[in-house]
Amino acid sequence: MWRLIDSDLCEATSTAAADEAVLIARSEGWAPSTLHLYRRSAPAVSIGYFQKAKECVDLAAAEVERVSLVRRMSGGSAIYSDSGQLTYSLVLDPSETPGSAEDCFERACTALIDALSTFGIEAVHHRPNDVLVRGRKISGSAQVRRGGAVAVHGTVLVDTDLDRMNRVLLSAKRSVGGMTTMAIELDEAPSMSDVKSAVVSGFRRTFDVPMQEGQLSDRENELIARLVRMKYATAAHTFLR
Repeated sequence: MWRLIDSDLCEATSTAAADEAVLIARSEGWAPSTLHLYRRSAPAVSIGYFQKAKECVDLAAAEVERVSLVRRMSGGSAIYSDSGQLTYSLVLDPSETPGSAEDCFERACTALIDALSTFGIEAVHHRPNDVLVRGRKISGSAQVRRGGAVAVHGTVLVDTDLDRMNRVLLSAKRSVGGMTTMAIELDEAPSMSDVKSAVVSGFRRTFDVPMQEGQLSDRENELIARLVRMKYATAAHTFLR
């Protein structure tokens, strides 16, 4: 039985900390496997753990656009996210892990492709960790492991501000036209509640597991607060490289 949490709109540092807190809790055996859904309450860029901030973000543009920065626990490329984007964070027990990192990405991407098909959007898995629609990226994922447990997290672009993304992400400046959203593909933005339901169903079908709605425990919330204070909200961590 997986725990399903929908935190909806949250601040970037708290969700980055939540991803790590749930992974720690699962790896140490005091929390269940969890599918956590959330959105950004304000625009933010999530920097891959091994990236240099100045090489992936136009820092001046980010300041003008009031886009915050946070360094996440996983590797990969920087991503821009806002309230028009749904983020999933899946944390699994070692016994539930599909195998290699590539296997985990494939299973997660399959779940997202299933969700998109609910809206009539035909998507494909572009290895290792992207989902494409007509050759354009609509979802990307990243992954990290700790104590045998695995966290796979990523986004679904529902109605993201691609213009702002292009202004703040240096990678986006080099790949204009390489992104799409559900709103673009459908000529209108679907409701976020419908997208959430489809994503949950996609993961439930793909992994063949039951889910029960729940919430973060007091112990997890205490860990999140500590991680925000000591790590994710600090310039030292954000500009680690």
